[in-house]
Amino acid sequence: MTAIPVTTPTASPRRARHRRSPWWYLGELLIWAFLIVMAIIEFAPISWIFATSLRNPADSFKLPPDFWPTAFHWENYLAVIQSPRIQFLRFFWNSLKIALLVTAAQLLTCSMAAFAFARLRFPGRDLLFFGFLSSMMVPATVTLIPTFILIRQLGLMDSHWALILPATTSAFGVFLLRQQFMSLPGELVDAAKIDGASFLRIYWQVLLPLVGPGLSALGVLTFLGSWNNFIGPLLFLRSWENYTFPIAIVNLQGYMGTGNRAHVLAGVMISIFPTLLFFLLAQRFVIRGIALTGLKG
Repeated sequence: MTAIPVTTPTASPRRARHRRSPWWYLGELLIWAFLIVMAIIEFAPISWIFATSLRNPADSFKLPPDFWPTAFHWENYLAVIQSPRIQFLRFFWNSLKIALLVTAAQLLTCSMAAFAFARLRFPGRDLLFFGFLSSMMVPATVTLIPTFILIRQLGLMDSHWALILPATTSAFGVFLLRQQFMSLPGELVDAAKIDGASFLRIYWQVLLPLVGPGLSALGVLTFLGSWNNFIGPLLFLRSWENYTFPIAIVNLQGYMGTGNRAHVLAGVMISIFPTLLFFLLAQRFVIRGIALTGLKG
């Protein structure tokens, strides 16, 4: 009796392809069109500021406005640096010093408080955290007068400490970093406790390096807020040598806005540079933080 060979069906090398409907392509096109329009809307004011900062003062109010440089008068930037109306290097250094100190202080205090709220257990923890969140609902302008009275009673008027101390921590920073700490697996803390690590060491060496994205985001937002702070220096500072760069830009406008518009916008472009540089530096730490949070099973 001869065996009949049985042939098994072989899988076809061609796989069935899922055809996308025309509506899918239309949706993608609409999304890209919307993103391009929004990018143009966001970029247009900066492009106009840069283009106008390189023009002659007489062409600053030209209509319709030109969003691309029509002239390249780089001496406008040199005129800002050497302007007799402001002490450029002093004002620039004052803003940079205050912004860096405030940013460093917030990263330290907010991360420590966020670690405590996320990983420590103590009576009244949730109630205290709710109080932090409630303070975010109070507008900053409401606290200006109490802050002014407190700063005056402490004898900190006309000093940079009047701008640094009230900004050493923030409820938003605590909330942001608490969410980052809570997203980390609890096995990391348990393993560190088994190895005999204290809570301070767990915070500093185990968990803090893993919240790089949150620290970078908070650092960028804090630096931007401190660098662009105008009402604070105007309210607490009195001496000319203590003023910051936003005050310098206002002084460039002159009385009743009669100053050189091209010089004013050149000063605005100079003020954008440190914030852009700070963002580019922090972006590297965001990528590193995302890479560090990848845990293998």
